[in-house]
Formats: sequence, C-alpha cells, structure tokens
Amino acid sequence: MSTQPGRRPAPLRGQGRVVAVVAVGGALGAAARYGAALLWPTAAGRFPWTTFAVNVTGCAAIGVLMVLATGTTEVTGRGPAHPLLRPFLGTGVLGGFTTFSTYTVDVERLADAGHVRIGLAYLALTLLAALAAVWSATAVTRRAVARWRPCPGEGR
Repeated sequence: MSTQPGRRPAPLRGQGRVVAVVAVGGALGAAARYGAALLWPTAAGRFPWTTFAVNVTGCAAIGVLMVLATGTTEVTGRGPAHPLLRPFLGTGVLGGFTTFSTYTVDVERLADAGHVRIGLAYLALTLLAALAAVWSATAVTRRAVARWRPCPGEGR
C-alpha cells in the first residue's frame, strides 16, 4: 500500500468485517447474559450467583477458545482458524457474555447495603474462580486436542 509522504494510512481501513463480527458477537453474548439474569435473578443483599456463573463460564470458554482458535498445526493438527473466529467469539460473544462491569457494581452495592463480607467474598471468589477456569479449561483442552489429534501421516 503506497501512501503519500507525510500521510499515515487510516487505522481502520479494511477493518469493517472485524468490527461487524465483533458487534454481532457482542450482541449475542450480551443477550445470553441478560437472559441468564432474567432466568436466575439475584435478590438484593445476596451473593450474585448468576453473574458469578456467567463470568466463570465465560472465562472457561475463553480458555478453550485460546487453544482451539489460536492453535497451530502442531497443536490442533490443522491450519490456523478463520481470521474472524477469534474476534467473533472471543471479543464479541464472550466479551459481551462476561460482565466484569456488573461484577464491580455488585460488589459496590453489597458493600453500600452493609453486606461487606458477602461483597469481599464475591470479589475474591470471582477473581480466583475466573483465573482457575481459564487455566483449567486451557489445560484440559490442550490434553484433549493432543489425544484426538491424528498421528503424523494419517489423513483426515
């Protein structure tokens, strides 16, 4: 791509497809999160189990995605994933599904309502469970992929 001297290329040029798949994925993820909150509402002053479950589940899915979508031929036995898969699923669907902004608001509301212990437990447990979910899902997925990957020389 040639540019005139002193002119920089437009930073978003050619990114329309990526922006579109992130937007669609984000809408799907946010709708799923909202649906979970409607199905399993949390009473005021109680541990926000729905938000906790959504965030931990989303983090586990991110761990699986990291292995499958970013895996090279050595990891997955196949070539790289479609270039729009990670933006759609990772940034879009899972970014819209997980809700760490609601997590922080929940902690603040619990503390403001005098439920400091519940708020602190939620604060710590969510962070630990989310990190454990990413780590364990990544490890399990790597092992599963290694087990199911065809041996060298086998065709698919």
